[in-house]
Amino acid sequence: MVLARQLDDKLASLYRGGKIYGGVFLGRGQEALSAAVGVHLRPGDVFAPLIRDCAGRLAFGETVLDIIRTHLGSIRGPMRGRDGNVHRGRPRAGMLPMISHLGAMISVVNGALMARRFRGEHGHVGAASIGDGGTSTGSFHEGFNQTAVEKLPLVLVVADNQFAYSTPNSRQFACRDLEDRAAGYGVTGHSADGTDLQSCLEVLGRAFALARDGGGPQMVVAKLLRLCGHGEHDDGSYVESKLKLAATGRDCMRVAEARVIREGWADARAVDGWRAESVKQIEDAVATAQREPGPDPSAEDWRALSERRLTETHES
Repeated sequence: MVLARQLDDKLASLYRGGKIYGGVFLGRGQEALSAAVGVHLRPGDVFAPLIRDCAGRLAFGETVLDIIRTHLGSIRGPMRGRDGNVHRGRPRAGMLPMISHLGAMISVVNGALMARRFRGEHGHVGAASIGDGGTSTGSFHEGFNQTAVEKLPLVLVVADNQFAYSTPNSRQFACRDLEDRAAGYGVTGHSADGTDLQSCLEVLGRAFALARDGGGPQMVVAKLLRLCGHGEHDDGSYVESKLKLAATGRDCMRVAEARVIREGWADARAVDGWRAESVKQIEDAVATAQREPGPDPSAEDWRALSERRLTETHES
């Protein structure tokens, strides 16, 4: 969580300094939920992260250098400087390159899980992250229905961050709670406090264990508040003050840090040390990526479809 927050802050700084082209989408306020997903995944599992899942990506094995290279357009990044900075992944490692989400990745994870089933591989699960706005799309309902019918070991993680871009929940859905939708598909639903790391770890741990042990798909809805705009191009001025002051407006980083110190697991000095270590790691990655070349369009053999030469050709 600490590394993810520091990395997000650095990406925002690079964007404002004109060093990053395209959008920058941060996970401020969602680190507890995201990290809890990543730590419960195992090698062989499948993960379709949301654009704000920096913490989960790092916990599942993505490197800081990969993230920095992609945002700075390095030819040595996983996308070779070719694509938007959030559309990166390592399919062989189970990290799917996301498309601009809105529910479509559920079907992609379903396909990966079906492939494992056909190969006779058991014990693996898939996780698909989505926001509350994405649950209103057709692709969400089609994909989630298929998950339920096939009884796939999918954990669907919904970050109910109160807004679909700038549209409040009251204009998105009419049910009392998004968790209620799980019952409509015959899926087990869970609710977590997205501002509290312990709640996220416990609830997601339960959901992952059930899915891994043959209990079928699970849906986890975590309530929180996105602590930034939709992207760095958006100031989030539509968020009312009363929401920021509500329980869902707590910063999960501060909640987790306070508990770590209160329980005596670490003191404030140690926490500051974690931040300093994270900053050093990030600055080293930025320096490395800034020395590397960007793509040369005149030397590229552009194709609409992928080819073996372009598959997983990243450097570590």
